[in-house]
Amino acid sequence: MAAGDEGCTIVVCKATNGVARMRKNDLSRSLVAFDQDSTLIAVIELSLSKWLVAGVVPGVERSPLKALGPDPEALLKLIHRWRDEAVKAGKVVRRMVVAYEAGRDGFWLARWLRSRGIEAYVIHPTSIPVSREHRRAKSDRIDVRLLFRAVLGWLRGEAEHCSMVAIPSLEEEDARRPTREHEMLVGERTSIINRVKAAMIRLGIRGFNPKLRKAAEQLTSLRSPEGQPLPPHTLAEVQRDLARLALVRAQLQEIEKQRAQRLQKAPKEGTHPMVLMLAKIMGIGVETADMLVHEVLTRDLRDERAVGRYAGLTGSPDESGSKRREKGLAKAGNGRVRRSMVELAWRWLMYQKGSALAQWFVDKTASGQRGARQKFIVALARKLLIALWRYVRFGEVPVGVVLKAEPAR
Repeated sequence: MAAGDEGCTIVVCKATNGVARMRKNDLSRSLVAFDQDSTLIAVIELSLSKWLVAGVVPGVERSPLKALGPDPEALLKLIHRWRDEAVKAGKVVRRMVVAYEAGRDGFWLARWLRSRGIEAYVIHPTSIPVSREHRRAKSDRIDVRLLFRAVLGWLRGEAEHCSMVAIPSLEEEDARRPTREHEMLVGERTSIINRVKAAMIRLGIRGFNPKLRKAAEQLTSLRSPEGQPLPPHTLAEVQRDLARLALVRAQLQEIEKQRAQRLQKAPKEGTHPMVLMLAKIMGIGVETADMLVHEVLTRDLRDERAVGRYAGLTGSPDESGSKRREKGLAKAGNGRVRRSMVELAWRWLMYQKGSALAQWFVDKTASGQRGARQKFIVALARKLLIALWRYVRFGEVPVGVVLKAEPAR
């Protein structure tokens, strides 16, 4: 077995018809043999002002606990000092493992440690068990011990004991920024438009459209039902909002322009072929294609079930004794992908009416049962995401899908 670059472990599964099958581990357990006498383990509780580091040092009976400033060099010196203590105790340290919980600091520290020959892992936050008491003790010392127990179980290879997050490269992480910034700006644009409309309706003015390019020029001519112009403070506020709206629009156009230039200039570079493949499907635009590729389709997910789980489009059953019920969507995955896929599913019914997936939805909702469309649109979103994953991975075009016509040359 060998460890992959992004933290995924490759394991040889049982042979089928004489051919060994390779399967990627989902990071729910470590498949590397764990020798505690030769492994130095450090777990970090990160915060803004300090890092609390707990360790297990071979040959040292005490459990060291050290508070540091947010300084990676100081952390590296501490790990090397603990290694020297293990050597003085007569132990040979063959492996150094550092782990911390995923959060605001992201993955830079893990990449920094890996570049210096230290195994670094990022713990998935939802895999850390916490007390269910109404009022439980909470401190950094308690949290770092909880992290430590989770990491030790993971290193021992206990299945589903703890899950690690795949660590992206700096390039992969940076490639997601345009779509995420675009989503943020679209939300800000909607917020500004709604705020301007609310200001107008508060004065009894209807029919004013802040989306128009010349909306700012119409402000001085607007009149309330009493025949009064906009009050001075309201006028100034709306003018500032419209100025912000113009800036947001310009930034959105710049993001879209730069993306189009990248795709046109290097259509075969990196993930661009995947984006262009998806954009060929009627009903899928470049923005949606770019988001899906960088958020989910380029990830090394194990199989189709893992694809659905990552998007949080799977159910959450509640079973105890004779009780059987479904609590709805788990929503444990990527919320950005989940929301986009539900929107895309509705759009799919408009642009891909003749596809097998759209026909499946029509058949399931033909009875007209109340709530059936809302229920099965989520199932359609899950099936559609899996179909798109197979399309970009294996070239399997979904049955009945209409592709966009090639532009004339």
